[in-house]
Amino acid sequence: MIIKKLEVGPIMANCYIIGCDKTKEAVVIDPGDEADKILIELSKLSLIVKYIINTHGHFDHVGANKRLKEVTKAKLLIHPEDEHMLSQLSKSAANWGLSAENSPLPDQKIIHGDEIVFGEITLKVIYTPGHSLGGVCLYTDGVVFSGDTLFANSIGRTDFPTGDHDTLIASIKEKLFLLDDDTIVYTGHGPETSIGHERKTNPFLMGS
Repeated sequence: MIIKKLEVGPIMANCYIIGCDKTKEAVVIDPGDEADKILIELSKLSLIVKYIINTHGHFDHVGANKRLKEVTKAKLLIHPEDEHMLSQLSKSAANWGLSAENSPLPDQKIIHGDEIVFGEITLKVIYTPGHSLGGVCLYTDGVVFSGDTLFANSIGRTDFPTGDHDTLIASIKEKLFLLDDDTIVYTGHGPETSIGHERKTNPFLMGS
């Protein structure tokens, strides 16, 4: 499995390219900005994008949806509770003094338990609301892509619309903490971590 992390945009969101070594089919998780940077990396890796997956609808994670979809013709996936955000990206980014293109609507809505298959890889959708109402994480083969749900020694903000602190904590403890301790967590911002490390040391989750 190919995993390539790119930091994109002024808020330095993590975009992930996940590719199947054998078939060269791939997905792009959270193309927040800098579509051309993502496209160049895809070309270097000789990958064909089957799906663009948004872990949630905030502009810094979906801002390059439009351009990436236009070029790759990949299907766009997001949880239905965050779908409405895609048509409001320009306004949301402007609130931060930034710019973003509104996204096309999704081709497919993903919910808890769905499986996204590309090449010989299957991503399982884990519904983890709290940072946003439609937040999801994506799990496969000992790794989980956590969006803005869980960070290294931190958690996602819950002061945005549809965010809720208690819901986020429950999502992490009742869903992500069911994963093995050695599961690598690829976060939406910052460095990767592991489930075991966060279970033992994350100050927001101590005692879990």
